[in-house]
Amino acid sequence: MTGLPPFDPRCAWFLDIDGTLLDIAAMPAAVHPAPADSRLVTALYAATNGALALISGRSLAGIDRMFAPLKLPAAGQHGIERRDARGRVHRHPFPEDALRKAASFIRAFAARHEGLVFEDKGASVALHYRLAPQLAGAAHTAVKRAALELGDGIEVQSGKMVAEIKPSGRDKGIAIQEFMREPPFKGRVPVFLGDDLTDEHGFRVVNQLGGHAVKIGPGHTVARWRIHDAAGVRAWLAEGLPASSL
Repeated sequence: MTGLPPFDPRCAWFLDIDGTLLDIAAMPAAVHPAPADSRLVTALYAATNGALALISGRSLAGIDRMFAPLKLPAAGQHGIERRDARGRVHRHPFPEDALRKAASFIRAFAARHEGLVFEDKGASVALHYRLAPQLAGAAHTAVKRAALELGDGIEVQSGKMVAEIKPSGRDKGIAIQEFMREPPFKGRVPVFLGDDLTDEHGFRVVNQLGGHAVKIGPGHTVARWRIHDAAGVRAWLAEGLPASSL
């Protein structure tokens, strides 16, 4: 759709981080919010009276390091772990021994191929090939091979220049549903901004709840709205917030 949904701090706001709130970098560790980005998140959190959650593939610990000293409501590792508005952390159980075995295989595979970046998030592992896009096929094959040996409790998830192994049964949409059952999100219209394949789960849930799903960047999506890039997201949010808060 052209234009954007109305900016309303009375909504329940859910934001992906990489590629949505912040620009994507060659490696996850290279992404750092500028002071203005942290002020923007702080201002939105205040304007919504706490009805703001970050919904990310990053771990909760990684999210907290990025936005320290803030500790916002957040879902990490695609919903495997979630911190609610009261600060309570909920973690989905997963077959840890099996995941460690897969992590060892994928780490060794990455070490043999220049440009591949292995990331261990604790409850999920990722193989990034942004620095070596010619290895996309090999990366996905390796991750699928590792997952096949682990049984039904583990699944492969594709994203932008990344293949991941994660516990099955959790995704960003489920995390948003859980937030929407709790104050201060409960009873509000949800708004979710995301850019990747992993965000489509969240878009579907938000659509079902009569909210606003906003896709960042190109690509097929079930979202009803679109913003060109992360800079556009930041500009839209800043325009809707009081200038004095930024």
